[in-house]
Amino acid sequence: MNTGAKLHIQNLSLAYGKTEVLKGVNLSIEPGEFFAFLGPSGSGKSTLLRAIAGFGPKPSGEITIDGEDISGLSPWQRDVGMVFQNYALWPHLTVRENVRFGLQEKRRLRGAEVDERVDRVLELVGMLSYADRRPSQLSGGQQQRIALARTLVVEPRVLLLDEPLSNLDASLRVQVRTEIRALQQKLGITTIFVTHDQEEANTCSDRMAVLQSGVVQQVGSPMALYDAPQNVFVAGFLGTANVISGEVRSEGQGHVFFANGLSFAVPHAPSGARYAVIRPQDIDLAPLSSSEAPVNTIGQCVGQVERKEFLGGLVRYTVRAADHQMMTVDKLHKTGGTVSQVGDRVVLTMPRQGVTLLAA
Repeated sequence: MNTGAKLHIQNLSLAYGKTEVLKGVNLSIEPGEFFAFLGPSGSGKSTLLRAIAGFGPKPSGEITIDGEDISGLSPWQRDVGMVFQNYALWPHLTVRENVRFGLQEKRRLRGAEVDERVDRVLELVGMLSYADRRPSQLSGGQQQRIALARTLVVEPRVLLLDEPLSNLDASLRVQVRTEIRALQQKLGITTIFVTHDQEEANTCSDRMAVLQSGVVQQVGSPMALYDAPQNVFVAGFLGTANVISGEVRSEGQGHVFFANGLSFAVPHAPSGARYAVIRPQDIDLAPLSSSEAPVNTIGQCVGQVERKEFLGGLVRYTVRAADHQMMTVDKLHKTGGTVSQVGDRVVLTMPRQGVTLLAA
């Protein structure tokens, strides 16, 4: 296996007519890294992956693998392997014949060498015992493994995965993504994974690039992007977030963020801060007793529960707070029921830490 290739993308742009799909993309993907392109539909992530593979119109800019410029090469000359969303298996061929196909077309190997390599990669993905079956006799997860084996058997320098789990049901997606990640770590092959599912990107990738409208918004590890988003789009796309528009004012020795009848202390005040980002699990929610006077203070506000959703380990509340600001609050589900019901009056306590302030 040719493992650990470095991929570099510099000032890559692509347009279909007057519609710009990619706008000056710059990325460096390290050898052996599992890297994700994450973004909503139409963000350009699949177009970027296909540009690396050599499919579609030629973009401007540069793509290099281990320093070699592959921008002008045909797809079969780039030494990259791509697993497609729909698997693209030949229905009339057996599993072994499907995997062998790429070697027969691309590699000049003797029959015994081909058979040995095919069996080795089928064993690697746990499908050797299914070698004589046809794709129609396999489950979706098994077909995905065969598509992966067919790509790996040609020993590409970079493995490209275009939303490979989208055709699987929820429980099978978790299983297959775990298998893909374990296999990638075992082989050490540089892998790029395209998805619109943040959970998939968070659990699989070493780093990710978040794209919107053909522009890379931020690059980093899943935890770094979640904890320190650089703009409102990234904050809202990576997990659930309360994004509140307001302004920072100096109050005594500290700073207070004021917005829609809410106010809470913030540890620092970046220049031009206009938005506060608070994760639902960082807000405390408690019932408002009948003897308490409903009053809003710095760090606390009174609200009413509008919606309650049971999410298994969590209960998610949507609370209408001061001046009709809607706030999302997550509480751990515990035996004995949840703290509040729809219609209840509650007190929200804002965190003193964990608030991210962003410019416009």
